Amino acid sequence: MKKNMSYMDSVHYYGRIWGLILGALIIAVPLVLCIAFSAVPKWDALVKGLIATLPMYWAVGFIEIFTYVPMLGAGGTYLSFVTGNISNLKLPCAVDAMERAGVKANSEEGEVLSTISIAVSSIVTTAIILLGVLFIVPIQPILENPVLEPAFEMILPALFGGLGVVFISKNVKLSIAPIILMLVLFIFIPALNKGTVGIMVPVGVLFTLGVARIMYKKGWL
Repeated sequence: MKKNMSYMDSVHYYGRIWGLILGALIIAVPLVLCIAFSAVPKWDALVKGLIATLPMYWAVGFIEIFTYVPMLGAGGTYLSFVTGNISNLKLPCAVDAMERAGVKANSEEGEVLSTISIAVSSIVTTAIILLGVLFIVPIQPILENPVLEPAFEMILPALFGGLGVVFISKNVKLSIAPIILMLVLFIFIPALNKGTVGIMVPVGVLFTLGVARIMYKKGWL
């Protein structure tokens, strides 16, 4: 790393390095398994599977760059892309932290705070997963209790509901269009479910940006 490098330059420097390392590790896992078990995939089936799924993931990945960077800042985006679980964990943590501090993601304070909040979230998540692995057997009867099952199913809706109230209350007029869009999509398209949240978040953000621009041009905002 060059001397006298600014904070943002260091963010991009290390972000690119860790992004490349992560990409190499992701590719290395199937390669190592193939070598260890002397197993070679059926290339025709692999190509067919990639043709069916790759365009969607490339599109989502492209959209997420333009969606998450303005919300998380550069450092938060690099870190969240490396650690994963963005839409239902890292994004709410970063947005809530910046909201409480009254800073924006495009400010230096927001950059630092977003990165710290995502880092803490990653550490806490890892610690909880570790504890879960260690104590899964003793607490399994509790987790599988039918009385608690509805509560576990409502964790994510409760999390996003709390965040939604904060942002909707700031601009009720702007929130109407994306709420109607998501209700229509999830009600009338059965294929959309909780497994498609990662795809629908960028779609909703881009749709909201388009609607906001139209409303701003017409003087409604």
